[in-house]
Amino acid sequence: MNWNITAPDGTLAVAIAHKIDTKTKPLGALGQLEALARQVALVQQTLAPMLRQPHVLVFAADHGIAAAGVSQYPPEVTHQMVRNFAGGGAAINVFCRQNGLGLTIVDAGVRGSFADLPAVRDEKIAEGTQNFAQGPAMTAAQCAEALARGARLADELHAASTNVLGMGEMGIGNTSSAAVLMHLLTGRPLAECVGRGTGLDAAGLVRKLAVLTQAVGAHPALDAADPLAVLATFGGFEIAQMAGALLRAAEHRMLLLIDGFIASAALLVAARLAPKILSYCVFCHESDEQGHRLLLAELGGQPLLRLGLRLGEGTGCALAYPLVQAAVNFLNDMASFESAGVSNDSGK
Repeated sequence: MNWNITAPDGTLAVAIAHKIDTKTKPLGALGQLEALARQVALVQQTLAPMLRQPHVLVFAADHGIAAAGVSQYPPEVTHQMVRNFAGGGAAINVFCRQNGLGLTIVDAGVRGSFADLPAVRDEKIAEGTQNFAQGPAMTAAQCAEALARGARLADELHAASTNVLGMGEMGIGNTSSAAVLMHLLTGRPLAECVGRGTGLDAAGLVRKLAVLTQAVGAHPALDAADPLAVLATFGGFEIAQMAGALLRAAEHRMLLLIDGFIASAALLVAARLAPKILSYCVFCHESDEQGHRLLLAELGGQPLLRLGLRLGEGTGCALAYPLVQAAVNFLNDMASFESAGVSNDSGK
């Protein structure tokens, strides 16, 4: 699948900078909000950007590697949490309601059925991935299908006028997938990429690193320069669907809200396939997962929030969205020196 992503046209950059700099404030006084306003205006190619129908997609899937004891929680928690999402009781439900974001829960590959829950979107590829310590997590065909299904969800939201899209996930074992994807696609030592996930103690972290080291060594023929091969071998169905949604949303010139470590790993795959996607990304927060700070640096991301979050679910997207609103609102509604009759002479 080819992805037709072009960087935003920079022609408007001078006019956008002038509009920001002539607001009734000292130059640069709104800090990172100014960079965010500039980015949104460039993505939308207008001096008066609008945020329409903001939405969060939460992709859920099970991971075969969870059977190796890499998580604090048992695999069945994935299914239980999806039911919690569908019932409106999770943190992402609370924050989306609070901040006016739409929310879709996607079964990308959870073990068990949600036929009794119409609120769960059925995009199941299989009943979880295979244990990548023993073989590839998914086939190449499954990986391609997952990317295509994620892209189709982005198409549907674009057709519904959404132009701001956040991504979240749920999947016991998925920090293990994300850590290996980061290790192979960035070349950073695996020990720098592996963290405590859902709350492993020191012994659990040592065990997790040992399992993942063995798992990487079990695939000596893997071409680490091929992001699709890496994704199929070590990824999760939720990560692959997220990557597909991100890529297609960037084709539609949506603003992309990037959550924590797992979402950033999905973006890493997407960026290796289409580097210009990064122009559309707002990095919502720096999570407490060990590898996330380093992964943000690899992606060139400047996080809006540092709250010590490590929940996933897209919670960072929902929490950061009011800052995106603030950036757009000051650009559109704040008076200029000229319109307010305020002197712009600093006396220097």
